[in-house]
Amino acid sequence: MVSHLSYTTTVKKLQSKTLALLFLFFPFLTLAQHDTLTFTPHWLPQAQFAGYYMAQKMGFYEQENLVVNIEHPSASINATTKLADHEADVISLFLVTAITARDQGVNLVNIGQTSQQSALLFITKKEHNIKTISDLNGKKIGIWKSGFDEIPKALIDNNNCSVEWVPILSTVNLFLIGGIDAMTVMWYNEYDVIVNSGFDPNELNPVFISDYGYNVPEDGLYCLNETLQTKKETLKRFVKASMKGWDYAALHREETLDTVMALMKRKHIPSNRSHQAWMLDRIIELQVPDEKSTIKGELVEKDYKLTQQILLNGNYIKTKIPFSDFHTPLLLK
Repeated sequence: MVSHLSYTTTVKKLQSKTLALLFLFFPFLTLAQHDTLTFTPHWLPQAQFAGYYMAQKMGFYEQENLVVNIEHPSASINATTKLADHEADVISLFLVTAITARDQGVNLVNIGQTSQQSALLFITKKEHNIKTISDLNGKKIGIWKSGFDEIPKALIDNNNCSVEWVPILSTVNLFLIGGIDAMTVMWYNEYDVIVNSGFDPNELNPVFISDYGYNVPEDGLYCLNETLQTKKETLKRFVKASMKGWDYAALHREETLDTVMALMKRKHIPSNRSHQAWMLDRIIELQVPDEKSTIKGELVEKDYKLTQQILLNGNYIKTKIPFSDFHTPLLLK
């Protein structure tokens, strides 16, 4: 016969074990209540994607009941492929790349537009006296072999210039040593690399593509249409938290740079704080709509149609896609 004292002791032991098991598995129970998304930026870790890092670090995704895994692409698998293969739920892409991918059969949709201005330009040395697009006629122009060449080539063609395009793999070295007359660069990236290589800005002539009516915005957020249909509310929360991350990055730039530099170090990507600071400042500037009739984070229909027409004229795409089929704004106004 079990005594009352023995019975009470046994019950207490069982209660303690039960509580211990609950505490042990509680984190996993909490995670199970969150929606999980995989986000793939379209390039390697750098300040270009700082807002997403800060949204994750500061818990903005968690506040929206999200677990977001940020997985950068590799040398062999790009962001578009990861999206098409369902290895990523959301990716970032240039607008021109996204429209081209859609034309080629990847049924993606724009759910947010971080970039509102073009960062593309031709950089030249002042000694060559190249100040305008027409001055590039007959010159050698370096252009990235990896892509993003549609807009610069369209601008050159539409200004009846005959140039020699020289494929560039990954550095600005050919420009530095004078092997080419000009080079296509990003304002937030390669321009500053050239300056950091020893050139004074006064020794350079930047020719901004946006000054010639080609102000095509770049970075945006994309998912497959089927994902939009099944996870629309989850994606809304992702866009909201991501934009909150960008707002935080703009207000806390030194902390953001600490985060970016630490991530790049872990991924063994060479860089320096000065360059990442320049990139962060320029990227944040490019996100401001200025006089556009939109809110931050939305794609402007006029910009979309301009980009689409440029790609059609250059035979980069074959068909027109209505704006309403391409862009579904998920930000709450």
